[in-house]
Amino acid sequence: MLEITFSFELCTFNLNPLVTTSWLAEHLNDENVRIIDTRWYLLQPTKGASDYHNAHIPNALYLSVDQHLAARPLSDAKTGRHPLPDADTFAETMMRAGISNSTHVVVYDDAGGANAARLWWLLRYFSSEDPLAQENVSLLDGGLSQWVAEGRPLSGETPIFPRGTFHARANPHMVVTKAEMIALTRNAHALILDARAPERYRGETEPIDARAGHIPGAKNAPVAGNLCSAQDARFLNAAELQARYDALGANGADEIVAYCGSGVNAAADLFALHLAGYHNTRLYAGSFSEWSRDADLPIVTGSAPY
Repeated sequence: MLEITFSFELCTFNLNPLVTTSWLAEHLNDENVRIIDTRWYLLQPTKGASDYHNAHIPNALYLSVDQHLAARPLSDAKTGRHPLPDADTFAETMMRAGISNSTHVVVYDDAGGANAARLWWLLRYFSSEDPLAQENVSLLDGGLSQWVAEGRPLSGETPIFPRGTFHARANPHMVVTKAEMIALTRNAHALILDARAPERYRGETEPIDARAGHIPGAKNAPVAGNLCSAQDARFLNAAELQARYDALGANGADEIVAYCGSGVNAAADLFALHLAGYHNTRLYAGSFSEWSRDADLPIVTGSAPY
């Protein structure tokens, strides 16, 4: 079980899922800590790896959203852009990174956790047989931006760790299929959250997916709204996050389903909901990239859910 740490700086109150930069600085060389850099950019897929090799938090390894945290999309375009990896492939990725089921994994990005939360969610998804292992993953609060702002050291060296031992078994109850999503759009007791930027939700722009707009019934919960401010990428405290999601209807929902463009950023909303105390959450892994490819499915434009 992770040690609970607290920080009263500005607006952040850290529990197990979050670690502060101060905590990480003290544990950079811990044998059972693995630090993972997940920087990724939608329209610049190689930039994250390049930026990592230029400078990263010491002892961090890089895992790519495209290459390591997703499977290849099927050629028949029946999946979203970032399908979930299978258990064996994910386990191999973790073991190559020196990660075992008992390893404390600390993940960061430079996007307020929008990409890092993908690995947080995957580690929980594939640890269905080990509830304690589900708690062995944290996000770095404020990410690389906070680390750099505090003048902490960076490195250009890629560390090498002994191979880990990781057993993966997926929890299908954490995922929503397209067929289930269709039914959920007609379920008054379900809350559907769209984690994308407001202009994509409204259908004013769509840089990559087949059609513009949002899934009927979805409410917009941009991942940036989970953070203190545009200048402070640390998460709001639990009470503030609860208030945010309750205003969207979380406190009256039987289940909460999040999606985004391809199932990556939506995990940041699920992470924030976890901080707020909500656990009746699921991920629509195919997300809007899958939904928008099906010409038979309806899409809504504008700021209203329907």
